[in-house]
Amino acid sequence: MEKKLLLGNEAVAAGLYEAGVKVISSYPGTPSTEITEAASKYDEMYSEWAPNEKVAFEVAIGASFGGARSFCAMKHVGLNVAADPLYTASYIGVNGGMVCAVADDPGMHSSQNEQDSRRHAIAAKVPMLEPSDSQECLDFTKIAYDLSERFDTPFLLRLSTRISHSRSLVTLTGRTEVGLKEYKRDVMKNVMMPAMARKAHAKVEERNDEISRWADTEAFDLGINLLDMNSDEIGVICAGSTYAYAREALGEKASYLKLGIVNPLPKQAIVDFSKKVKTLYVIEELDDIIETHCIKLGVKVIGREVFPPLGEYNQSMIRKAILGEEKEKIAVDCEIPPRPPVLCPGCPHRGLYFALKNLNLYISGDIGCYTLGAQAPLAMMDTCVCMGASVSALHGYNTARGVDAAKKSIAVIGDSTFIHSGITGLIDIVYNKGISTVIVLDNSITGMTGHQNNPLNGKTIKGDPTTAVNLEALAKSIGINRVVVVDPFDIEGTRNAVKAELEAEEPSLVISRRPCALLKTVKHEPALVVDNDKCVGCKMCLKVGCPAISQKVGENGKTKAYIDPNQCLGCGVCTESCRLGAIKKA
Repeated sequence: MEKKLLLGNEAVAAGLYEAGVKVISSYPGTPSTEITEAASKYDEMYSEWAPNEKVAFEVAIGASFGGARSFCAMKHVGLNVAADPLYTASYIGVNGGMVCAVADDPGMHSSQNEQDSRRHAIAAKVPMLEPSDSQECLDFTKIAYDLSERFDTPFLLRLSTRISHSRSLVTLTGRTEVGLKEYKRDVMKNVMMPAMARKAHAKVEERNDEISRWADTEAFDLGINLLDMNSDEIGVICAGSTYAYAREALGEKASYLKLGIVNPLPKQAIVDFSKKVKTLYVIEELDDIIETHCIKLGVKVIGREVFPPLGEYNQSMIRKAILGEEKEKIAVDCEIPPRPPVLCPGCPHRGLYFALKNLNLYISGDIGCYTLGAQAPLAMMDTCVCMGASVSALHGYNTARGVDAAKKSIAVIGDSTFIHSGITGLIDIVYNKGISTVIVLDNSITGMTGHQNNPLNGKTIKGDPTTAVNLEALAKSIGINRVVVVDPFDIEGTRNAVKAELEAEEPSLVISRRPCALLKTVKHEPALVVDNDKCVGCKMCLKVGCPAISQKVGENGKTKAYIDPNQCLGCGVCTESCRLGAIKKA
């Protein structure tokens, strides 16, 4: 036995190891990414980055068919991508146990919506566990495999940003090897044609009823559900992070029914708990799923009356809502300026955006580091929906508005995102005779989620060399005849290349290729400096939006541009903005 302080995500990975998991396939997405990164360090488990979440889920269910315990991980919006196989896998069931971890993001720290993944569990009729600390992340992961095989179903493990990225003490017990289960051909079970699916659906409903009864009984014996009686005045039903918040906010002033299984929910346990307290609260972030369940059971609870359906909760909010008490807050007597996230110094995406800045283009955007270019002063994005949508949406925009619009519009999409779900949009453009111009921002890595390898950079999750997808050859193979590669730090060359492709009356692919500035293999130029004799303080350099550039008041009282030598990577983009030549090499 060994004790370690682990992130919730690292604890899930440890649980996979201890549970005897053999095959792991995931797509990186904050806040789930570290699970697979940590799991890849265990040589006993095969780990991979898949092109997208749908593929990852299908690899995992395929490994389950083959008799192995398998796993995939994704963020909440990734489960949308994987929903197709998820819903049918619920009907089919498993051979070897299968678990899919999905990490929700209340507060939208790194996401475009606040989706509640419990909705997918309910709709797919798949059981879901939700841990409330790192030890439970490990324990629930292991238990999920036993339950998956017992009830013949994939299991979902719901995490959230705070659980995934908080550390707490975990006891490690070592790996238990689980051999491959025998594969037996069973068309009636594993082939979901309508005749088979009708019978499978009936079994799914029976299974959900059985698991609900289990949630009322054995789930308490296993420590998945927890009853903690302290007071007959106030009762709280909660799950995941809200249990930790409530426990800290209310202490012994309340009794708690902590639910570790959030689909299907227990019934009798909730009814019994409600009879033991005078006032019963449900504390759950995002949707009112537990509250609605209680109402259906005829249990009177207080939930959305006092707790909002938006963002993350905290201890102060809970204490105020239930006890009417507020802790004294420390106030400051000055306005704190906002600090929005920005593109890093030396980011190649900044060069591309600056090159296109004055072309007055409609820009169909996508999900990645380059999304930060939507903010001032670059302000180079009109729309952003989801992974891959930039390409498809641009085709829709141009189809609606015609050829003239197509000559003044582009899509921007990252290399990993293009592989994830941009390829099909590009095929749609070619197949349907569109003339859109798509720019792939190829920075040789999956940047925003923390530098994961992908099929375009020729390295596996472990950094081993593998076949790299050739973007130019791929584009030509689907019918794109105009393929141009540009260096985004060549401002004039990039601008001219894009202008030429916009004029062509056929689809074009522009590849803006330069590696991420934060990669260890990238060598940078010395920091640039400002010639104060030439600088007039016009602020044109600030329009580049580089955090290394600011302004300082000199000895003569005049404001001049200033470049922080500790941040500047010498990319040279800012020199293009200064018409007086005041920015130069040291």
